[in-house]
Amino acid sequence: MTSEQGGRSGPRNNQGSGAGGVRRRDDAGRERNRSTGRNRTETAPGQRTRVADPARLVAFEVLRAVSADDAYANLVLPTRIRRHGLDRRDAGFATELTYGALRAQGTYDAILAKCVDRPLSELDPAILDALRIGAHQLMAMRVPTHAALDQTVGLARAVIGAGPSGLVNAVLRKVAAKELPEWIVELTDGLTDDVKIASIEHSHPEWIVRAMRQALVAHGRDVSEITALLEADNAAPVVNLVALPGLGDLSEAFDAGFMPGELVADSALSSGGDLSRLESVRDGSVRVQDAGSQLVARALAAVFVTSEKNDGEERWLDMCAGPGGKAALLAALAAEQGAWILANEPSVHRAKLVTQALAAVPEDTWTVRTGDGRDIGKEHPESFDRILVDAPCTGLGALRRRPESRWRRKLSDVTELGPLQRELLASALDAVKPGGVVAYVTCSPHVAETIAVVEDAVRKREDLELLDAGAALDAVSLSGSVGAGNPASPIPAHQKMAQLWPHIHQSDAMFLALIRKN
Repeated sequence: MTSEQGGRSGPRNNQGSGAGGVRRRDDAGRERNRSTGRNRTETAPGQRTRVADPARLVAFEVLRAVSADDAYANLVLPTRIRRHGLDRRDAGFATELTYGALRAQGTYDAILAKCVDRPLSELDPAILDALRIGAHQLMAMRVPTHAALDQTVGLARAVIGAGPSGLVNAVLRKVAAKELPEWIVELTDGLTDDVKIASIEHSHPEWIVRAMRQALVAHGRDVSEITALLEADNAAPVVNLVALPGLGDLSEAFDAGFMPGELVADSALSSGGDLSRLESVRDGSVRVQDAGSQLVARALAAVFVTSEKNDGEERWLDMCAGPGGKAALLAALAAEQGAWILANEPSVHRAKLVTQALAAVPEDTWTVRTGDGRDIGKEHPESFDRILVDAPCTGLGALRRRPESRWRRKLSDVTELGPLQRELLASALDAVKPGGVVAYVTCSPHVAETIAVVEDAVRKREDLELLDAGAALDAVSLSGSVGAGNPASPIPAHQKMAQLWPHIHQSDAMFLALIRKN
């Protein structure tokens, strides 16, 4: 089946899978009429598709793996694309359909609940995933309505059964009766709670919307930015590359169509493609890494320390190194500065990934340790000049890249992770030398995982000083205004902690605090 036969096209607008859509337009940009006749929504029984279109099948299989096996879409999708032999165009279609359906799941489920005669929890999960795939084609992709219905029903008939396919057909015909903006108006009619409205419009759980609003305010930003932040979460992320300093070269990436990164040196950006074709990526000297992660690693490596060196050599520590992205960049920076780094990871499997990530860096500049980071402070007191604590967190700052996380994470996760985050930071503060610096980093803007953890640590000790993390980010950014561009917080200590934002910096929402032991 060709792409034209399957009704393939791209997202309806630049936001792609965002929950707030626009009216459908033809290839010339004109709005398409949405007739209500039989030809638009029904197909004669003898003409109905009875096979699963490969691109839609890939999206369905990924959604099933995410729903049934707690899999991560970014890990499953490439393997399914290769398994089904999709060409570049169909792979792009499957990718948009997969991530779009996952990002907008909350909004689509609210719509589907209006179109199904029973609670969605009573539907077979496979049927619900097929409905979500159909809803995304109808609501946010330039797929003709008849093609979206016919192909999704054919998918359901092929992989679920003839009976369920009838239900899928009936429900999606109801969904297709309205455009997405009309559905949003209906779903939010009568609501006065801004959090509930934003949750429906932008497909985020209410507790995450509330947490993001609180984080904006805590960092001195206007709460009205929540709309732009949530929209950024729903935009397809750009692929970020980093050339390991002194080791990697981006010329191959630029020849392949990548653009120079605008936030941090030695970085490149691309909308996608098969990165494995790049030799520099295969040999590990160029790595996929978000610009925010690059910035916080560089900020730690560049900050001034006054600790006493061991034999003239600085000793660095990455306390939570798996899977190895920041460790590789730090190790390359350490090698340039004549330093040595210990990369610690408690998981044996992830420790192996760290070793693989460091393979491109000279072996005499790093060591991988498998163990609990909470023990390092006691085992190696005051032994390191620079320590990175990239603490386990909810990952709310990377929802663009892992859209399923917003539905998988719970508010209780924040509470459960809190003690671990505090214990790791306390261990690092014991392990750092006087005059040395600890960088506390999370890929989450949640106040309970960021500001609260750092304030607790500083309050319990008298030998600590908060450095200006915003200024440290500025010093290693290309613009020189990453941290200084943020409005000042009304709480003095917060002025020294830095928060990156997807809607401002086009990076993950990385948090950075720099703590010096006096």
